[in-house]
Amino acid sequence: MSDARRTDSVLLLVAIVWGSSYLSAQTATSALPVLLVLFARYALSALTCLGVVASSGRGPRRWTREELRTGVPLGLTQAAVLLVETYGVAHTSAANAGLIISLTIVLTPLLDRAGHPGGLPGVFYAAAGLCVLAVGLLMAGNGFHAPRLGDLLMLGAAVVRAGHVALVGRLTVGRAIRPLHLTTVQTLVGTALFLVPAARDLPTLADAGPATWTQLLYLALFCSVFAFLAQTWAVQRTSASRASLLLGTEPIWAAAVGVALGGEHFTVLTGLGAVMMVTGTYWGQAVERAHRTTTLRHAEVHPREEDTACPTPAPTTV
Repeated sequence: MSDARRTDSVLLLVAIVWGSSYLSAQTATSALPVLLVLFARYALSALTCLGVVASSGRGPRRWTREELRTGVPLGLTQAAVLLVETYGVAHTSAANAGLIISLTIVLTPLLDRAGHPGGLPGVFYAAAGLCVLAVGLLMAGNGFHAPRLGDLLMLGAAVVRAGHVALVGRLTVGRAIRPLHLTTVQTLVGTALFLVPAARDLPTLADAGPATWTQLLYLALFCSVFAFLAQTWAVQRTSASRASLLLGTEPIWAAAVGVALGGEHFTVLTGLGAVMMVTGTYWGQAVERAHRTTTLRHAEVHPREEDTACPTPAPTTV
């Protein structure tokens, strides 16, 4: 297998793993309280990350100031994402959860104004509007009715996740931050956050069956640790456009896993909503990517005075 195909396969595997995470979270929360599931997921992820850092022979194992200053706020926002997302998937279908959360793709550029000087083109808002209409159809289910709690929570999770992604860009750009060390800080923050709320239910873990533990381990080791590290490895070996295209298949896999393994099914309305959501997110992603590329090329040809006045100092580490 060529290097390009191997990289594409890894990115596609990450998308499949993330797409399957909704059904796994739904299964786990049907057996355990949501806060306990989140604590277990974070704690298992943190232990794994600490083990990888300790056994790594490359570079210093000590955390830098930049990694700590960045990892703590990102740990808080990441925990907020998973909190709303996990409560949401517990009250809706895995397919709906994966499709609605893909709104992040079009919401992130709207929140990340610093990366889009001059504003986004009007066609992007048309793609975003198509996604919003798709959400309405997904919430309709068998017919138009009051929105379901789970779908509304997933909609909120998409907004919070978009904010988290925009914050990641703002806090990490131009800084010497190691992905593994940053991820470890985030998992430790999440573990600390959910320890107290989940403490009362901790004895329940001892009574959890093998199936529940399998879901918890899958969420922690594959959907968190493996997926992030594999994504980082693959993105360094391919173009950002190709990586985003392959990772953007996540909602498709979420729907496929929900139908094939979760016994879920699409009505005419939800099926139409699914098609519109995938179309809208891909369309919006392509428009945003083209706009960003054009903006960067224009900046290279016509640099601003403040951009060339003096170089940015190198980040300080401990």
